[in-house]
Amino acid sequence: MCTLEKRGNLFFLTLTGDDDHRLGPAVIESLVSALSQLKSQATRGSVLITTAQGTKFFSNGFDLAWARSADTKTGAVDRLHQMVASFKPVVAELISLPMPTIAALPGHAAAGGLLLALSHDYILMRRDRGVLYMSEVDMGLPFPDYFAAAMRSKIGSASARRDVMLRGAKIRGDEAVRLGIAESAHDSAESALEAAVRLGEQLAQRKWNGEVYAEIRKSMFPDLCAVLGVSERVITPKL
Repeated sequence: MCTLEKRGNLFFLTLTGDDDHRLGPAVIESLVSALSQLKSQATRGSVLITTAQGTKFFSNGFDLAWARSADTKTGAVDRLHQMVASFKPVVAELISLPMPTIAALPGHAAAGGLLLALSHDYILMRRDRGVLYMSEVDMGLPFPDYFAAAMRSKIGSASARRDVMLRGAKIRGDEAVRLGIAESAHDSAESALEAAVRLGEQLAQRKWNGEVYAEIRKSMFPDLCAVLGVSERVITPKL
């Protein structure tokens, strides 16, 4: 599950519960609800910081144990497809959210958890532990279309995309910064969150028009927006 808290101009979306923070149906539904609530409360200067309780995982991806608990193999595949389909609106909401977004990772971000992090404008990691990891190639699972589109849109280096998608590389904080995936790496989960708050406060001071900010973000990732079904809006400039 997750909680949404407002402190001044900063909104804190926090994954709660067990330390894996698996993206099962209830968690995904909770995220969709929180993001919808957040969008309705957005004002000039709003900033989102997404993090998680604990120090092991930001999120370990879809709840495969729930999928495998189905009575049949077909049922397990159907449950996996259900999670893939229901998580797509989470990514779409983050890409179209009318405010800057920051992911402060207290630990590992794997598979769907990495996609959740990549759906933010900025990723802040810890360097002492925690990796970014796309496990699909190791598990024998193909990438959903919007996962692949996000990789193409958010990881600028072709060699980095190759290593993430085709080698299942586990990328630590300093390397993620070098590759341009993460904004910064810090010595602990606490210092990563503190840095996210400082960045959030700096961004909030700009008091940007959130609708304009969202449209500029969309224009940066047309391939991803097309796959997500996120359309651009025409906003009349105020001169």
